[in-house]
Amino acid sequence: MSTIIYPSPIFGPVHSRRLGVSLGINLMPDDGKICTFDCIYCECGFNADFRPHHPRPTRQAVAHALEERLQQMRQKGPQPDVLTFAGNGEPTCHPEFTGIIADTVALRDRYFPQAKISVLSNGTQLHRQEVREALLLVDNNIQKLDTVDNEYIRRVDRPGNPHYDAAQVVEQMALFKGHVIVQTMFISGSSHGKDVDNTGDVYVNPWLEALQRIQPSEVMIYTIDRETPDHDLRKASAETLDGIAERVVALGLKCQVSY
Repeated sequence: MSTIIYPSPIFGPVHSRRLGVSLGINLMPDDGKICTFDCIYCECGFNADFRPHHPRPTRQAVAHALEERLQQMRQKGPQPDVLTFAGNGEPTCHPEFTGIIADTVALRDRYFPQAKISVLSNGTQLHRQEVREALLLVDNNIQKLDTVDNEYIRRVDRPGNPHYDAAQVVEQMALFKGHVIVQTMFISGSSHGKDVDNTGDVYVNPWLEALQRIQPSEVMIYTIDRETPDHDLRKASAETLDGIAERVVALGLKCQVSY
């Protein structure tokens, strides 16, 4: 099984398909994975296979490491397009997330004011007002919504909270009043003998209705790019993704496709 466990708290920069030159900020331990989802397609593997032993980095450690790296990049390059909260799990779960966002905004403004700040999130913490308020401070508040079908989410995204409800998450995304980007992974294939294709109308039509409710500034649709822990998954075809993107654009929404 090929997996990616990211250094913490800073990694990269890497070239992102969607964001450009991205300096990564990982708020999870550097030796394992902690996530409120356990997606069958996650490049970091399954939660149970990579239990960390190290603690999360502190707010102070994140700020120190980030400033040090930004100083290096200003002296030697490259210039970052974006500072991206990602890594080995859900960043909004960090107990000091709101303070870390405030520190990151200040450091970005000091060293690379033209760079964007992005948070890649699975939406499981949007019920917390302090998390929503922090996400209003970043440029790219990117929230996952693979479908609005709870049974599919339990099978593919596998939330740790048995009470996860996609309808509630949609309403929480709508609270941002457009200051949110919806990110959706489309896949085909199977998992443990069950079909996991979410590209058909039975999944896409309700998802499009949710987008109309959320009114995001942008929709990012993509498919598998790296090896997955579940090896029976398949990429969605470029033709399929383009067809879904056309339907998003027909709603008057901006759509970015990554094949």
